[in-house]
Amino acid sequence: MRRGWILLVTMAALVAGGVYLSFARDVPLPSWVPLSAGKIGAILMLGAAFTGVAAVVLLMRDTNQLTRTLRLAAEHGKHGMVTPPSRELRGLANALGDLMESTEKSVNDALMQAKELEIQLKVATAERHHAEAIIYSISDAVLVTDPFDDVVLANDSAARMLGFDLAHVTRKPIGDILKDPKLTELIREMRQSDSRSGRRIIEHPIRTSEGDRTFKVTLSCVAGSVNAAVAQSVGAGVVTVLHDMTREKEVAEMKNDFVSNVSHELRTPLASIKAYVEMLIDGEADDEKTQREFYEVIQNESNRLSRLIDNILNISRIESGLVKINKQPQSLMVIVKEAIEVITPQAKAKNIKIIEHVAPSYYQTLADKDMLYQAVLNLMSNSVKYTPENGSITVQTLVDENKKKVLTRISDTGVGIPPKDLPYVFDKFYRVEANNHMAKGTGLGLPLVKHIVEQVHKGRIFVESTVGKGTIFGFELDLV
Repeated sequence: MRRGWILLVTMAALVAGGVYLSFARDVPLPSWVPLSAGKIGAILMLGAAFTGVAAVVLLMRDTNQLTRTLRLAAEHGKHGMVTPPSRELRGLANALGDLMESTEKSVNDALMQAKELEIQLKVATAERHHAEAIIYSISDAVLVTDPFDDVVLANDSAARMLGFDLAHVTRKPIGDILKDPKLTELIREMRQSDSRSGRRIIEHPIRTSEGDRTFKVTLSCVAGSVNAAVAQSVGAGVVTVLHDMTREKEVAEMKNDFVSNVSHELRTPLASIKAYVEMLIDGEADDEKTQREFYEVIQNESNRLSRLIDNILNISRIESGLVKINKQPQSLMVIVKEAIEVITPQAKAKNIKIIEHVAPSYYQTLADKDMLYQAVLNLMSNSVKYTPENGSITVQTLVDENKKKVLTRISDTGVGIPPKDLPYVFDKFYRVEANNHMAKGTGLGLPLVKHIVEQVHKGRIFVESTVGKGTIFGFELDLV
């Protein structure tokens, strides 16, 4: 109690002296006061200092006494002596016990919280890595932006399609990364929209490093990491998925063209057959010669119709694996000569010369004769169609005994195929636009040839062409 009063008086004297020195040192004192204000403040401060030193001495003495008491108690405990503890020692022991219990509990709680936070961090990190792995594995372009239109995640497909460096886009504004202002505007509009759970799907053309492509853009809002008030003011983040649908559109257009062409091809022979049959019924062909001409026209148109239907069915059967294949050792040279005999009348009608360079017939390949004949005939028919009058077609068969291969080449002096169309000439429904005026077709002849050579006979087909000079179609098969 005494020590408490000493400390209280010391603090009061220090405060009083400091206040007096700060605010009253320039205030004039009555004449009967023998000391100045500064001296009075200094005396107060000095007295406080002496009082404080006395208090420190008393505290040090009490501390030393407490230390000796604790040591004495420890010594008595070693020798089995029991000394009744003093009131101060009991209080200190109780306080220390309570402090230790409280500290131990706080430490245990802190350790438990730290472990829980560590587990939560590991789970969150694993979930993030899992989400990133999923996004990176998606073939479509994926962009994720936060409520401030900064990019937080993107995959390789997005970097490749949209032309940016994946390593330097994180936390950068979407407007600085995308070169397409319309796409940037769509992302911002989606973020600012009222619908937080909605989805928007649009078709949007984008110029990429691979040329002009058409994308199906899917925009979805996602909840951000900000609180509700901020989310209400700035909006949510946006996930943008870009699916390249260029090829799908091309295929859809080709299918539409195919239906249109097939309809035309079917309608033309049917119309001719119907017209000549009606004339025969009406008796317009009185003499035998006219009737024979009508019958020949009907037969030719029927054959044309049959070939078209056969092409469609054959491709379907080969692709589905339902076609029956009868492979036997065959002379490719014999098959080529048979096809030349059939195509010669069409070539003579356009005054096209057919030149043969065929190897001996004893070289054979394992083949389905009917299917291989159809492939050769289709290639020759194409050459006749796209070769102007007075041109020429050269048919060659070359044998490489070392490699055990036989090569067939059909070259013409026709209009040729533009370089941009060469990779697609064997695709179903594909037709070279520049040559459409020369012949009608459905785009099924060359795909059928490719199926017969590569899928049925495990061979190799190729094409070479120069616009204005001609085209070479060829295929290679194994010898037996």
